[in-house]
Amino acid sequence: MKINEVEQAVGITKKSIRYYEQEGLLKPSRNLSNGYRDYSQEDVETLLSIKLLRKLGIPIEDIKKLEAGYLTLEDCLRRHLIFLERESKNLTAVMAFCHRLLEEELSAKDPSFPEKRSALALNTLPAAQLLEEMKDLEEGGTRFMKEKNQKRHISKKNAWIAALTACCLMLMPLILVLWIAAVAQEAIPGPVILLVLLVPCFGITGTILALRERIKEIEGGELDEASKY
Repeated sequence: MKINEVEQAVGITKKSIRYYEQEGLLKPSRNLSNGYRDYSQEDVETLLSIKLLRKLGIPIEDIKKLEAGYLTLEDCLRRHLIFLERESKNLTAVMAFCHRLLEEELSAKDPSFPEKRSALALNTLPAAQLLEEMKDLEEGGTRFMKEKNQKRHISKKNAWIAALTACCLMLMPLILVLWIAAVAQEAIPGPVILLVLLVPCFGITGTILALRERIKEIEGGELDEASKY
């Protein structure tokens, strides 16, 4: 079975299928005549199981332990239920905080002038006091959006570092040729200069385009298509 057929049968993207292969969850055979991946019905069943577990929010690492036999399905589900209960309590606490702000917002309005701007507008919001209260809640176990935003910031930083490193490496041949020419005090042939210039230019352009797409994925909140399943 070809990857296009698997994509239709399972209802997830090729990018997700390849991602699961990279993670070792799928091991399709290769067609000896053309070298293409040849997926079996067992691979399709595995992907459907992965899709089910991912829709429940079970992490990839736990699914890998399941497949390797290091974790039973019962233990996996029990662990995930504990996580969901914690998330539910956390969400309840965050919702209560938002409801409180809303009630204070409504009580601050002048009933005689409904159109009058609320006293809790952005520039008059007691942010410092509220942040201290949020800090106390965080110390008690409540999680706000700080953690996810930090992860996105770290991911973007790593993407920039990787891109800049790749660009520097691609510029090394050009620097090396210019240095050799300076030491030898000889003119560099035109075709050599053109070649040495074109190769880094194409590489750097590709790196910038890849970086732009990566930043879009990170800012979109999905580091890869597989995280949707």
